[in-house]
Amino acid sequence: MKVAIITGITGQDGSYLADLLLKKGYEVHGIIRRVSTPNTSNIEHLLRGNWNIGNYTRGIFHHHEGDITDLSSLARIFKEVQPDEIYNLAAQTFVGISWNQPIHTCNTTGMGALNVFEAVRQMCSSAKIYQASSSEMFSGIEFPQNENTRFKPRSPYVVANLFAHESARIYRESYNQFISCGILFNHESPRRGIEFVTQKIVDTAVRQFVCGEDIVLKLGNIEASRDWSHAKDMVYGMWQMLQEEEPQDYVLASGKTHTVREFVEKVYEYFGVDFAWMDTGGLPEGYDCDTGNLIVESVPEFYRPNEVETLLGDSTKARTELKWEPKLTFDDLVADMVSSRIAMYQR
Repeated sequence: MKVAIITGITGQDGSYLADLLLKKGYEVHGIIRRVSTPNTSNIEHLLRGNWNIGNYTRGIFHHHEGDITDLSSLARIFKEVQPDEIYNLAAQTFVGISWNQPIHTCNTTGMGALNVFEAVRQMCSSAKIYQASSSEMFSGIEFPQNENTRFKPRSPYVVANLFAHESARIYRESYNQFISCGILFNHESPRRGIEFVTQKIVDTAVRQFVCGEDIVLKLGNIEASRDWSHAKDMVYGMWQMLQEEEPQDYVLASGKTHTVREFVEKVYEYFGVDFAWMDTGGLPEGYDCDTGNLIVESVPEFYRPNEVETLLGDSTKARTELKWEPKLTFDDLVADMVSSRIAMYQR
């Protein structure tokens, strides 16, 4: 039985990865940061002990209190568990918040990763490490983007993520540590936090057309173009990277790009809304043509100071060497997010 530690297990990626590893028969240890108001909804099924029924019968689940900004807590857990694999998914990953909390973001996303690498070096040097890198490291000017495309950070979050990415390379080269970085393009799911634009779009539309709330969806730049995949496909690629003999960096992406505008249209299409955009000389506005009601508007306060316009990934290396390929389409992703949100409100 392999033993794995997941930092950031309460997040979207961490929870799906835990599900995957348990089904593969791992002993999974999740690190949970103590906060005054716990947010463990994504792993409630694991905390309730449901990991030992159904498809999870081969795996074992444990959780520990710890924090990647606290080296001593990581060292204690790593020494006790002696894992075969460590997946570092803990970070402050919301780009918008990083502009308001740049120091916190850098301490968590950047220094947190360095703490992980150093704790492994001291306590369990043979463990394989997966480091979560971001497609936001690319400039958005050259595309499609692959492992050889130059980086140009455009937000405090990405500066911190690039620090973690380069620290991984340095520890790999200097200490012969097994650290593979996954440069993941945008990936979403029903477990995505409400602060992210995709979940915000889905949640608002469900409240409008299922719950009957008279609200308007407020967005920033709807022309930003992203390469979206489902998080389930991405976590499988993470696992594949640590099954290789040698550590390498890999881009994971669908290879198709869609604008925020298109995502909005696809969500309202799910509800059968006769939706249309209007530009009255200002920022775009979206209307329900049957009622004439304003349901979407682009507002200045949600525009970022510096925006990556286009992200389009070239995952040829992963598809060739890992035999990785996404199974869920853009339409599948939207349908899963909307139907799950509807079910949540119905409950």
